[in-house]
Amino acid sequence: MTRKPVDTGAPDRLYTVTNGRSSVDDTLDLVTLIVAECQPATGMQSEHSRILTLCRHPTSVVEISAELEMPITVVRILLADLLDTGRITARHPPVNPSLPDPALLKEVLHGLRNL
Repeated sequence: MTRKPVDTGAPDRLYTVTNGRSSVDDTLDLVTLIVAECQPATGMQSEHSRILTLCRHPTSVVEISAELEMPITVVRILLADLLDTGRITARHPPVNPSLPDPALLKEVLHGLRNL
């Protein structure tokens, strides 16, 4: 099976899509759910319009990246634009403070291996 490269866009195109920006803060991780708050408007950047169309229902950042066939970094920059203008909302996954202690899990794993 032949795999296609992750970065399928031409570098100059990606540079243009992001207006030359190459980084964004880490507020949007791969599993953050994105929900569109409005419909695409006339004159919007085509990638922004596609994101709004995709996110009519909660969609994760990684799914958006796959659908657009663009690198995660570029998608996160585009999402930050939409988030700043209030066109999308981000739902971060809940943090579960009641997870078991990692040391206890290691002991269980060690015990299972000894069986």
